[in-house]
Amino acid sequence: MAHADDIATANRAEGGKTPPADDAPHILIVDDDRRIRELLKRYLSDSGYRVTAAEHAAEARARLAGMAFDLIVMDVMMPGESGLDLTRDLRRTSSIPILMLTARGEASDRIDGLERGVDDYLAKPFEPRELLLRIGTILRRAQAPGARKHDEISLGPCRFNITRGELWHGDRQIRLTTREVQLMRIFAANPGKPLSRLDLCDNEAAERSIDVQINRLRRKLEADPKNPLYLQTVRGEGYALMPD
Repeated sequence: MAHADDIATANRAEGGKTPPADDAPHILIVDDDRRIRELLKRYLSDSGYRVTAAEHAAEARARLAGMAFDLIVMDVMMPGESGLDLTRDLRRTSSIPILMLTARGEASDRIDGLERGVDDYLAKPFEPRELLLRIGTILRRAQAPGARKHDEISLGPCRFNITRGELWHGDRQIRLTTREVQLMRIFAANPGKPLSRLDLCDNEAAERSIDVQINRLRRKLEADPKNPLYLQTVRGEGYALMPD
């Protein structure tokens, strides 16, 4: 494919770059084409970004559950769950910026993606330099003062960063398990709304463990877990997160 050759050429031109800094923006690439994945990973790494790659939506979910990212670069057409479907699902709990790579040029397809929460589109084949410029623009917009404030919610002395899945008490980070991060993101996307056990899990087997998970979260969030202020029980309906 032409754009793969362009990226390979850019990789050769960018040779000899120093490794990305530990605090460099972290980008997740999601594309089922192995060659594109590897070329993009090398090109963006040589351009100063930290990069992780995933072959399909399921692998992307696993990466997102275990790591924090600043941007997702994702292909539209993938086997199984498409990039658009994954975007729509991610927008339930996260506002992480998404740059969609697509071979589709129809305006209706772009509109569909924007309606599902895509931040920008780049049509294939593309110039690698244009990809870098678009990534830089998206990251600057996301990091601008006042931007994406909704990514963080306050719970008394605690604050939860939705995109990074991090819970902080003042300057101290409180460790959350992967499942606790998932629950907090669902709650944070529905502030003040009672959610049933079934709303909080994927199946009936997991539903039985919700009460245990809630109790563990309360011990991390609440000054008095037996009399919770922020993660409350709503009689007959479930649980609700009550941010400041």
